[in-house]
Amino acid sequence: MHPPIRAVIFDFDGLVVDTESVGYFTWKKIFDDYGHHLPLERYAQVVGTDFNTSYDPRKDLEQLTQLSFDWEAQEVLRREAENELRKTLFPLPGVIDRLQEASALELKTAIASSSPRTWIDSWMQQLSLRDHFHHITTVDDTGKVKPDPSIFLHAAESLGVAPEEVVIFEDSLNGLRAAQAAGMRCIVAPGPMTRHLDFTGAWKRVESLAHVSLADLI
Repeated sequence: MHPPIRAVIFDFDGLVVDTESVGYFTWKKIFDDYGHHLPLERYAQVVGTDFNTSYDPRKDLEQLTQLSFDWEAQEVLRREAENELRKTLFPLPGVIDRLQEASALELKTAIASSSPRTWIDSWMQQLSLRDHFHHITTVDDTGKVKPDPSIFLHAAESLGVAPEEVVIFEDSLNGLRAAQAAGMRCIVAPGPMTRHLDFTGAWKRVESLAHVSLADLI
C-alpha cells in the first residue's frame, strides 16, 4: 500500500506549457535552412534534459553539413524566433485545475525543472503562476539535470516531504527515469514531442492533466 500523498511536483517544459514544441520548431527551421530534416523522434531525446546529457542538434548539424557554426550568434537568432512563438503559449489543459485542487486538498506543490532559474522565472511572470507553487527547483540548485534524480529529491526536501509521499507530473522519458531513481510515483502526461515514447514504469499515463484527479489518487 502506498504512503499518503503530501506533495505534487510538476515538471515545467512540456508539462505546464508546451515550450518543447517551440524549441523543436526553432531547431527544425535551422536544419531546414541548411537543407536537412530534423526528425521529431531524434530531437525528442533532449526533452526533459539538456544537450550535454543527450542529443545535441548543434553537433548533429555540423556532422550533416561538414560546416562550422558561430553558435552564439545562431542562438541569438533562435531565441528571437522562440520569443515570438512563446507569446502564443498558455498553460496546458488541466494545469490550473490541478494546482487549484492541490490547494484545496492542502497538498504542497513545487516545480522541478532541468531548465535554468531565469527561464522558469520568466515563464512564472508571463503566466502569473508563481503564487501557485510553494517551491521551485531548477538545475541551478543541483548542477545536474534529469534523468539524474537530484532535482526531484531537492524539491521534495525543500517541501519537507519524503520521496514516497510525492507524486510527480511529467511529460518526458528523462523525467520518468528521474522520478523512478528518486523513488517517487510518476504520472506521465505526454506532449506532442513525447507521445511516441514508451513510458513503461509510470504509475499512470494520461492524455493530459485534465484527465487526472488528485482527490481520486488520494
